[in-house]
Amino acid sequence: MTIRALVWNENVHETTQEEIREIYPDGIHGTIAAGLRDLLGDDVEVRTATLADPEHGLTEEALRATDVLLWWGHIAHDRVSDDAVRRVQEQVLAGMGLIVLHSGHFSKIFTRLLGTTCSLAWRNDGERELVWTTAPGHPIAEGVESPIVIDRQEMYGEHFDIPNPDDQVFISSFAGGEVFRSGVTFTRGRGHIFYFSPGDQEYPVYFHPQVRRVLANAVRWAAPAGERRLPEVSNPQRRDWR
Repeated sequence: MTIRALVWNENVHETTQEEIREIYPDGIHGTIAAGLRDLLGDDVEVRTATLADPEHGLTEEALRATDVLLWWGHIAHDRVSDDAVRRVQEQVLAGMGLIVLHSGHFSKIFTRLLGTTCSLAWRNDGERELVWTTAPGHPIAEGVESPIVIDRQEMYGEHFDIPNPDDQVFISSFAGGEVFRSGVTFTRGRGHIFYFSPGDQEYPVYFHPQVRRVLANAVRWAAPAGERRLPEVSNPQRRDWR
């Protein structure tokens, strides 16, 4: 079955900063979408949406037609409407997959679903990042080199204020000595969530073939396996088990 993926991006940096537009001329969303199409081919149907679209491109109709939503945000978290966040949350609880990228850890949808501040340590000195696989048997890690070597990247470090994840798939180390839980999964309702930190707008990380492999694997993993519906209270008839 074809996976319907929607790549959402603020698209603020690319439209206001020439130096970022030179790195991502098609936008971060366009670059991520291209990587998914290259690696997944006919197995995926990829659409994109941005903050400037009507209702941010996150209408009820658009979300019902989405199996996996990828989310990149940074400087405009507060500009995402609460109604859009509510719609996304409901769809995740009903089974839609969600992949939150880099500074999307501070997005309204991620903090709402996780229930913590999702704060962390950071320093942007363009340091080398090594992304180590800690769960080599996990589907998201399939075919991924360990470590992934990212020559220049913003440092994210512990403490990362998140609940204990279902799985820790990757951990990163930086030239400054910090470590960070850079690839973790959660379940909320019927929905699978994956957070992956590499991908600051100032560096061409989303062109990295191994980062693209991680995202393609994550789309396959997060796609719902069955019917999408919200968990609900039920009152079944009593049955005598014999």
